[in-house]
Amino acid sequence: MSSNEDDGSTMTPITPGPNPFNFQTQVISTTPVKSNIGQRRGHRYKHSSISTQHQIFQEPPPRPPPVLPASLPIPTLREAWKSMRKDQRLRLYWCLCHLAVAMYIFYKSEGSLAAVALSHLVFFDAGSAAVCVAVEVLGNFEVWRRSSIRHPFGLERAEVLTGFAMSVFLLFGGFDLVSHNLKHFLESLGSHEAHHEHEHGHVSASSIDIIAGAAIVSTLISAYGLRNHARIAKVMRVSYLAHLPSILSNPFHFLTLSFSALIALLPLMSIALYTWLDRLICAVISFAMFAVGIRVAVAQGLMLLMSYGGNGGNNVVSSILREIESDAGVQRVENAQFWQVHYGLCMANLKLSVARGYDEVSLGKLRNRISSLIQNRLGEGYGHGGYTRWEVTLQMDTDLVS
Repeated sequence: MSSNEDDGSTMTPITPGPNPFNFQTQVISTTPVKSNIGQRRGHRYKHSSISTQHQIFQEPPPRPPPVLPASLPIPTLREAWKSMRKDQRLRLYWCLCHLAVAMYIFYKSEGSLAAVALSHLVFFDAGSAAVCVAVEVLGNFEVWRRSSIRHPFGLERAEVLTGFAMSVFLLFGGFDLVSHNLKHFLESLGSHEAHHEHEHGHVSASSIDIIAGAAIVSTLISAYGLRNHARIAKVMRVSYLAHLPSILSNPFHFLTLSFSALIALLPLMSIALYTWLDRLICAVISFAMFAVGIRVAVAQGLMLLMSYGGNGGNNVVSSILREIESDAGVQRVENAQFWQVHYGLCMANLKLSVARGYDEVSLGKLRNRISSLIQNRLGEGYGHGGYTRWEVTLQMDTDLVS
C-alpha cells in the first residue's frame, strides 16, 4: 500500500501542448439561406437619380407591336372541312361527279382517238373546277388574303402555282395524244395482218352520243356553277374569242363544247371518213392543248417571276411611262417596275424626279393622278368588268438640277 502511494505521489500531471488550430463550435441554423448570387448590387436604386447617372447600359425604349404577324396558321383538312358552307360542299360533290364523268369518257373511248382526246379536256375541266372549290374554301381563313412576314401576299400565289402545274398537264396531255395518234397511223401503214391485229373496234353511235352529251352537260354545269377557268382565261385574254358569248369566250370551254359537238357527228359519217376524221380531231385537239398550254404556262410563269405580261404588256406600260414623263411636275422617271402578284393584285413601283417648288398638296395630287392613270389603263378601269387591283408605290425626289 505504501509503495503504491509513494509511486502515485511522485507522478506529475501531463499538460496539453499548444493547439495549432483554433477550432470553435459553430451552431448551424435551420432557416433557409438566402443567396445573393446573380443579384445586381444597387438594385434598390434602379429608378433613382443615382442609378440614372451611373448606369452605363440603358434599357431600350418599348417597341410598338409589329404591323404584320410573323406567320398565320395554315388550316388542316379537318378545319377546312368544318369551315365549308353548304354551297361549297355541293360544289365539292359536283367536282367528284365531274371527275367521274371524265373517267367514264376515258374508259368508254376505246376505239376512238377523238373520244380519248376529249377525255383529256374533260379531265382538265374537272381539275380546274376542283381548284375553284379549294380557293373558295381557303378563302374562309385569313391566311389566304392577309399578309404576314412569312407569306407577304397571303397564300393566293399558290393558286398561280397550281395554274402553272395545270398548264404542264396540258402540255403532257398533248404529247400523249400525239403519241397515240402517231402509233395508230403507223399501224395503219403496216401489213394487213398487223393492221387487223392491232385495230380497235369503232365505238357505237349510242356510246359516242352519250360521251359527247356527258362532256357538254358537265362543262356547262361547271362553267355556270363554279366559273372554272374564269381567272386563267382573264389572264390569257384571247382577243379573237372576245366577241362570242360569255361561256364560248373562254378558250377552255370553247374547246370542250366545240369538239364534243363535232364528235357527236362522227357516227353519221362513213367508215373510211370516220377513221380519218377521228384521227384529224385527235390531232387538232392535241395541237390546241399545246397552244393553250404554252400560253397558260407563259402567263403563269410571268407572275411567278414577278413580271407583267397582262393587258397590253410592254407597249401599254411604255405608253404610261411616256404619259407620266409628260406631266409638268415630273422631270423624269428614274426607275419603274410593274409586276403581277396573283390574279387579283398587281404592283407598280416608280421612282420619279420632280421639279423643285412642289409642296405636299401638289405632290399628293400628283400621286393621285399617277395612281388613277395606272389603274384605269392597266386595271381596265371602272365599268369594264376588271377586278385586278393595282397598288402603286411612288418615291419622289426633288431634281436639284432644275
